[in-house]
Amino acid sequence: MGFFSSLTNCRDLEDIDFGRNPLVPITLPGLVGNLSNSLQRFSAARCNIRGSIPSEFGNLSSLIGIKLDENELTGMIPATIGGLKELQSLSLSDNKLEGPIPSELCHLNKLSFLILTNNKLSGTIPTCLGNVVSLRQLLLGSNMFSSSIPSTLTGLNGLLLLNLSSNSLNGTLPIDIGKWKVVTSMDFSNNQFSGELPNGVVDLMALTYFSSSNNRITGSIPDSFVVELRIFGFVKKYSFRGDSKGNGALCGAAKLRVPSCKTKPQRNSKARTKLIVYVVVPIVSTILVVALIIIIFRSRMKKETQEDSLPLRRTLAAFGYMAPEYGLEGIVSIKGDVYSFGILTMEIIMRKKPTDEMFSEEMSLRSLVKETLPLMRNQVGDTNLLSTTGRKQLVANKCALSVLQVALECSVEIPNERPDMKKVVTKLEKIKVNLLSDIETV
Repeated sequence: MGFFSSLTNCRDLEDIDFGRNPLVPITLPGLVGNLSNSLQRFSAARCNIRGSIPSEFGNLSSLIGIKLDENELTGMIPATIGGLKELQSLSLSDNKLEGPIPSELCHLNKLSFLILTNNKLSGTIPTCLGNVVSLRQLLLGSNMFSSSIPSTLTGLNGLLLLNLSSNSLNGTLPIDIGKWKVVTSMDFSNNQFSGELPNGVVDLMALTYFSSSNNRITGSIPDSFVVELRIFGFVKKYSFRGDSKGNGALCGAAKLRVPSCKTKPQRNSKARTKLIVYVVVPIVSTILVVALIIIIFRSRMKKETQEDSLPLRRTLAAFGYMAPEYGLEGIVSIKGDVYSFGILTMEIIMRKKPTDEMFSEEMSLRSLVKETLPLMRNQVGDTNLLSTTGRKQLVANKCALSVLQVALECSVEIPNERPDMKKVVTKLEKIKVNLLSDIETV
């Protein structure tokens, strides 16, 4: 780690990434705190780092991302990290960290990704985490947390992924679970939860994965939890029990793989959520998305060729999908279709509509993708695309990130800076070829 001493002279340094290198067992020196105040990202995943996380990280006031996954880190999470007011992502999964989550992390008002899975963390989940309303991913699975889920967590209205699995959590699932309106994946499995499944689960309209298996949950599952295949090959997966010992008193429809209820349960007639229990291989879903996009826009390209004499035309565009110039003049070029394609692609992969209530003048679907894309290296968008592990997950993630990058290029504000659809199709076909090649090596 001697190279750190030379890096302290680089006063404009913004990004350090030496992850996935087979280094000899090393420890991070306290000298890390002497790096440039301009440093925004520190990434050192999977490179055999041992010892504790230096408290001197707290000196790097401009940090927006820390990634130290898959190392041999021990000790506690430094409370000094709570002083990094710009921090957006803290990823420390697959280490041997111990102790509680520092309450100081609750002061990080810009934190979007808190990824602490597969450590030895213990104690209770801090109640104050419910104040970090910027959280989009809260992943605390495979630790030693105890007590119940703080009721304050349901105040995280923008939460997309929640994983509390494989801990020693108890009590009931949050009665107001329906407040997590935009959550797409939720895992409570392998804990000691009891009581009935809250009726609010039927209000989780964006949910694509739900698991409460291997707990002590009783009662009946709402009738609206049924199977439904989705367009583009997407499916939803729901797991309520993992074996004969899990949730033994839970009952519901036969398709949910739980015992049938002796009497028909009475449920809210307004429940509209349809849950899915079969899984399509994530990689296949990705291929279908890319293939369908190529087919659709090849057809559009032929139409554009026939309309070269009409470069401008009036169009009807749905709010949220239309190009900025349409809103200003009402007349757009063919590049307006390219913009709409970019937004549609983001919606497919992120499972977020541009008209979602979470977006406002300050944040749009495009700005969310643009700001978080550099940080989305482990998991992005629809969890069905990435519900695999190991190299398969890396392959699917690589494909999704590549398609999102194309979508960003298509949706820039200035029309002349957008690529034409011939170039877009070429890029998508290259992504598909790379995907198929990567699959063969898995």
